Amino acid sequence: MRPARKRELVNGIRSDWGVSIRRACRVLEMDTSTYHYKSRRRKQAGIEARIREICETRVRYGYRRVHVLLRREG
Repeated sequence: MRPARKRELVNGIRSDWGVSIRRACRVLEMDTSTYHYKSRRRKQAGIEARIREICETRVRYGYRRVHVLLRREG
């Protein structure tokens, strides 16, 4: 189960039963750090699409060569 779904379940338990975050996480056997985690990853859809383009046109390139091409493009 994904962490986002677990957070939803914790919020549901909290609203239905009126318990704390710690207790709701304990019931679901989930760490509270997972509940409080905030992703700091930027949206990288453009980079991922460009990597796919390079890999489709240059099949024999490895990840190092693809990285060099991306660095040259900026």
